[in-house]
Amino acid sequence: MFTKSFRNRFGQGQGRGQGRRGGNKPGSGPSGDCVCPKCGHKVPHQAGTPCEDMTCPKCGTKMIRE
Repeated sequence: MFTKSFRNRFGQGQGRGQGRRGGNKPGSGPSGDCVCPKCGHKVPHQAGTPCEDMTCPKCGTKMIRE
């Protein structure tokens, strides 16, 4: 229906994206740990709460997904 250049120009490309938070990378999903990038403290990830929304209980820095 549309030419390849039209699809790529308007954001309908190859479909290889992994989604907002990483798709199937190791560490994504309900299991795993959240880690503090400043002090290295780890806490278990809680399903439904992104690590980026948590703060480190030791130093107060935003956590990241391990």
